[in-house]
Amino acid sequence: MARKDKKQNKKDAVQKMIEYTYRDMGQEFLMRKKMLRAIVLSIVATIALIVFIALYIGETQRVQEEYKKQYLKGVESAIDDIDAYLAADGDYELMYRMILSDVSNANSYAFLLKNFEREQKSFNQIYTVVLKYPEQTGEKMEEIQDLFENILSYDNEAYDKIDTFVESINKKGF
Repeated sequence: MARKDKKQNKKDAVQKMIEYTYRDMGQEFLMRKKMLRAIVLSIVATIALIVFIALYIGETQRVQEEYKKQYLKGVESAIDDIDAYLAADGDYELMYRMILSDVSNANSYAFLLKNFEREQKSFNQIYTVVLKYPEQTGEKMEEIQDLFENILSYDNEAYDKIDTFVESINKKGF
């Protein structure tokens, strides 16, 4: 009878081994399932990140184009106001302030543009001259109008001409 117990013990041992093997295989299956899920989620997250980066770049370019349009519109408005200033019979101070406002608006948009540093500097200089020296610039409105028209016509030397004009202003007084 002792032998029979031994056989049962062997059967029990085999049964336990099979149970542990199934349990381990179940764990392996669960781990594979979790890893597959993690890989899929990381791929989806990577694709989403790429899409959002592309959308950000596209939106940034669109915004830069809008800033450029607003900059050019400010320059165009300044030209129109200079025409009105030159044709005016009366309130020159009001007309001059309108010109200054348009140039200030264009200057603000110029500083929002990327890769526009040299042009920003030149345009800021002409804005400063118009702001600080109204007596001198009031006499040279036709010249300023030509400078702004060169900007609108995409003249490559427009900003060099602005620098030359700014240097011609007597900054120590009238």
